[in-house]
Amino acid sequence: MTIPPVPRTLHRHVDVDGTRVFYRESVPQRPDAPVLLLLHGFPSASHQFRRLIDVLGAHYRLIAPDYPGFGHTDAPEDFTYTFERLADITEGFVQRLGLTRFVMYVFDFGAPVGFRLATRRPEWIAGLVVQNGNTYAEGLSDVARGFIALRPQDPGAEKTVRDLLTLPATRGQYEGGTAEPHFVAPDGWTLDQHFLDLPGRKEAQVALAFDYHSNLAHYPRWQAWLREHTPPTLILWGRNDMFFPETGAHAYLTDVPEAELHVFDTGHFALEDKLPEIAPLIADFLDRTG
Repeated sequence: MTIPPVPRTLHRHVDVDGTRVFYRESVPQRPDAPVLLLLHGFPSASHQFRRLIDVLGAHYRLIAPDYPGFGHTDAPEDFTYTFERLADITEGFVQRLGLTRFVMYVFDFGAPVGFRLATRRPEWIAGLVVQNGNTYAEGLSDVARGFIALRPQDPGAEKTVRDLLTLPATRGQYEGGTAEPHFVAPDGWTLDQHFLDLPGRKEAQVALAFDYHSNLAHYPRWQAWLREHTPPTLILWGRNDMFFPETGAHAYLTDVPEAELHVFDTGHFALEDKLPEIAPLIADFLDRTG
């Protein structure tokens, strides 16, 4: 029996503007292996990519940071939780690691963080892997629109946000929309909830929820960036996502018509149950673009 190579994965912290950023980084067999920057979503952290790293990390350099307010990253008490600041820290993280060219994987919150990075530093982006990371108005469900419309002064708005930060809601984001939920391990939502329940974390998520509307104002700019730079793009989408329906995946083809699109019968966290189908697509894409 031949066992495929299993990568070594580093787990480190690096200081970025007073924020102690945690990240995971695979050690590939080739020092010149293509680099894939993995930008996680809500309410998760870099651990959502641990199985993908185990599958691909021996052949590619996979790097996954935790944003401030997520996972093992420690931010100062006076950190301002906005998507601009998350992008600032991510940009500084990339600079601290000395990355100059990479493929970027954007999922959920990773889309507004990643596209801010792309428009600031277009020379860094060798290609995009988009997995349920929305950049189009038509990619927002009615549930998402209602959530984004919430403002701090609205009666009951903060309670609505905080209800999304509970264990049943966290679990629902993993299992919701999956055709076979028994393939979804409980570890993801359990660890996510552990981090959400740490002191100050719910307040950070409330602030980001009320800032999400700022991303919609950037959609035209990000779409223009896609049209101008036409990066090689691989789109992977769980069609049953309660926040970002399948229309958001097809919308990308308006601006990057040569993009490769694959839609799966699953929900938001598509890697959880569709990794066997998705990992080879990412590997092939990295071989062609990385």
